Amino acid sequence: MQVIYSPEPLPANFDEQESVFLAGSIAMGQVENWQEEAIRLLAPWQGYILNPRRQNWDANWVQRTTNPEFVEQVNWELNGLERSKAVLMYFHPETQAPISLLELGLIARKSRVWVCCPANFWRRGNVEIVCQRHQIPMTEHFDELIRVYQDYLVQAAERFP
Repeated sequence: MQVIYSPEPLPANFDEQESVFLAGSIAMGQVENWQEEAIRLLAPWQGYILNPRRQNWDANWVQRTTNPEFVEQVNWELNGLERSKAVLMYFHPETQAPISLLELGLIARKSRVWVCCPANFWRRGNVEIVCQRHQIPMTEHFDELIRVYQDYLVQAAERFP
């Protein structure tokens, strides 16, 4: 497994390997770093994991197209969402995650998306409807999300050894 953090470039062979993008709530400093827990749990897996949680993110950056760091971050995330073979999305219940909601709308038609949306997430109903409409597996607990995705990886490896 190789973890790629924003804004690191994607390797030349990226499209030829298994890859998963860790989408969802970030809220720097407000909630736990669930992406690192996902990486730890997926450690035996062979492939690329894209983590958009930027190590040197500055909350004071102006979020406009005139800010090159902001543009770089958003484009890195959009490229990762589009090019990854799978997306795991977690809506942390203590966040509103407006960007994650936007991203779910952008990728809902992508064939390999898994979502975790706890019962107390403020827009759970909207997330449920999008997942139902596009047959996206949705769990209520983070550990379930990882387990369901790991089960998928095992089944895929059995089908295509």
